[in-house]
Amino acid sequence: MNHESALNRRQTLGIVGVAAVSGLHSTVFANETSAAKPRIKIGQIGTSHAHAIGKLQAIEKFPETFELVGVVEPNRDRREQLKNHEAFKNVRWMSEKELLATDGLQAVAVETEVAQLVPTAMRCLQAGMHLHLDKPAGESLSACQEMHRLAEKQSRTIQMGYMLRYNPAFQFAKRVASEGWLGKITEINGMMGKLINDAGRKDLARYEGGGMFELACHLIDQVVWLLGKPTHVESFVRRTYPEKDSFADNQLAVLEYDDALVTIRCNHIDPMGGPRRSFSITGTEGTFAIEPLEPHPKAQLGLARPRENFRKGFQEVSFDRPSGRYDAEFLDLAKVIRGEKKLAWDGDHDVATHEAVLRASGVL
Repeated sequence: MNHESALNRRQTLGIVGVAAVSGLHSTVFANETSAAKPRIKIGQIGTSHAHAIGKLQAIEKFPETFELVGVVEPNRDRREQLKNHEAFKNVRWMSEKELLATDGLQAVAVETEVAQLVPTAMRCLQAGMHLHLDKPAGESLSACQEMHRLAEKQSRTIQMGYMLRYNPAFQFAKRVASEGWLGKITEINGMMGKLINDAGRKDLARYEGGGMFELACHLIDQVVWLLGKPTHVESFVRRTYPEKDSFADNQLAVLEYDDALVTIRCNHIDPMGGPRRSFSITGTEGTFAIEPLEPHPKAQLGLARPRENFRKGFQEVSFDRPSGRYDAEFLDLAKVIRGEKKLAWDGDHDVATHEAVLRASGVL
């Protein structure tokens, strides 16, 4: 089977954002006929989340798809800090009450600090909005469950902002795992670290779950997407500088499944943490390893026997560089809001992911 037919098969999974492998051009970031469709009215609440500016820039990147109504930031000092930032030069600042009362508003991107994500989402759902909700979904499992129950009751979609969902290498990983190329999955290993400064440490020390909770949640989301809810989770936590703060900066989680063991590491005192972020899946018939994860993912596929146009043994798998980290997720959200498709990740998945995150980070 040639590369083009392989790509067509991959697209039948119903997952947007898959880049072509081995030099083929990506076909998923084109905005198709969206210019002929009514624009989706969307607003953003909050600017304090680590991804807030990037999410706003992604919305602004597609004016033929989204009509940005306004941005809510109640902190005057924060608004002053951002007023000259390119992403905020033309935004309309407004109150949350004004935004949610906007005629025809369909969606809200919630980009507050983590502690306010779920409470803000609840108010938006009560107002009838679809959501792009950044991660992680707070420190309470019951609050997360309640939020998803309300979304189901309101027939509204919550798209969680786990940034690896639309990464082409991870979507290819989902494909090869789902189609049995790797056989029975027995092992997954992931690492997501960075070197954080003192101000960042102080900020994250507010959360009991530390770096695993705030950063490695992206990897745990992928594990649950591949294997489902774990049967047991064991958390190992180290606080390297207790004289400085209570930040859990070096963590390991072991997620147990009937046939597989998963290890996820998060290290915030690693000077090479960003470049060496990695994720690998091994089964009885092969292995697939991604390193680096971003911004231009690279991967190696090892197969016990040939699969389609891939040979037995190890080979590199190349991907087109994504046009932007958050582009594909917002274009996908537009399709969901228009009723053209359902989101690939439902509420059950998001709750299972959140429980796994809380257990992996030692909160539960």
